[in-house]
Amino acid sequence: MNLDFVLYLVINTLVVIAISPLFVSLIKKVKARAQGRRGPSIFQTYFTLIKLLKKEVIYSPNSSRIMRVTPLVTMAAILVAALFVPLVFVPEPVGGIGNIILFLYLLALARFFMALAGLDAGSSFGGMGSSREMSISSIIEPTTIIVFAALAFVFKTLNIFDMFTITATAGQPATSTLILIAISLFIIIIVETSRIPVDNPETHLELTMIHEGMILEQSGRNLALMELSSAVKMTVLMALLINLIVPFGLTTTLTLAGILIAMVFFVVKGSILAGIIGLFESSMAKKRFFQLPSLFAMAFFFSTLIIIIAVFS
Repeated sequence: MNLDFVLYLVINTLVVIAISPLFVSLIKKVKARAQGRRGPSIFQTYFTLIKLLKKEVIYSPNSSRIMRVTPLVTMAAILVAALFVPLVFVPEPVGGIGNIILFLYLLALARFFMALAGLDAGSSFGGMGSSREMSISSIIEPTTIIVFAALAFVFKTLNIFDMFTITATAGQPATSTLILIAISLFIIIIVETSRIPVDNPETHLELTMIHEGMILEQSGRNLALMELSSAVKMTVLMALLINLIVPFGLTTTLTLAGILIAMVFFVVKGSILAGIIGLFESSMAKKRFFQLPSLFAMAFFFSTLIIIIAVFS
């Protein structure tokens, strides 16, 4: 492992942790403005995480060690997955880091432990949230696999680093194929991060909550880790979309000036995408549970079409 890759590990981890709460706050701000409200500060998520880190952790008497290790396992899995998606600098891949298949398994691992924690406390709300999450997962995971398979067919590689290197060095506008992939990835972001119309991350209503139901029994620093891991997951998926479709600013050489410029570009691109997500959520209502497959089918159709085109072209 060379020095450049070690620096990449440090830089990518620090950047994704530092910037993720900002995008969450920006989405809330845009949604509030679209609804005619002032909305929270763009730094509100940082304040909330700091407040939670200072609070006491309380466990249900029915809970086991699963409740205690889930925040750590979830955060670790998401941070390792974040290393597979370069935010500002694309190094030479080392080992299995960057492999799409391993990336998907890491996301699945985090989801699995989150669902277990929802069941572990013995709460009816947690069990309901976990049941709904697994039901949605059984539908969306095959679609997610097809979307990432389409990426692999288009770029002819299973390594995300190689994909980013191709787009960063090409410097060309997104093709029609990449635009279809972008639509599919956008749907994956909405589903994987439990946004409207799939779920409302800001509600605690019994009949609607999915993600919030699974973390309802978490408290203190454990809740802070769960919230931060969710924010990091959203940032990683956003980075996968914007750095493939709009690679401007992404650098392949490790220089201080290049890193700083790439960070500025990423913050700008991420803020724009966060604004689009906020407007998208404000423009539609939450779908009924049995209407969700129609949303997933769009991503599945576009990705399957891309694979067919790539195979026969």
